[in-house]
Amino acid sequence: MQRTSLKSDPCPVARALDSIGDWWSLLIIRDAFDGVRRFGDFQRSLGVAKNILTVRLRRLVTDGILEHTNSREGNAQEYVLTAKGKGLFPVIVGLRQWGESHFYGQKERHSVLVDRDQNRPVRRLEVLSRDGRILRAEDTFVRKIGS
Repeated sequence: MQRTSLKSDPCPVARALDSIGDWWSLLIIRDAFDGVRRFGDFQRSLGVAKNILTVRLRRLVTDGILEHTNSREGNAQEYVLTAKGKGLFPVIVGLRQWGESHFYGQKERHSVLVDRDQNRPVRRLEVLSRDGRILRAEDTFVRKIGS
């Protein structure tokens, strides 16, 4: 099946999904936030085939989300998040919190995102208006091009 490019789509969501819209890419990014840096470590963490991991890592580097660096020891290549990649932090947190709310039983245990300074779980993300009001989906609309 031929993949359709969304790079020219007028929707910002579509353009973002063109780069990070498959689960392997998002899981690679999640692991990068958790400190994973080497190919073999990504593969062990994810259990993904080498060829799939190679393609996804290459795409994330090409799209400027990850970059290649030499390891501190100088004997291996590592992948690190760029500023663009670090900008995905709220996306990963949002997915995590949505997953916690909708895919776990009330007493079912799961990993927890914790504030390093306070050693307490991170507060839920909220979408805020410019004046600080909490916005729900029905409080917003998308102004389409040409509208």
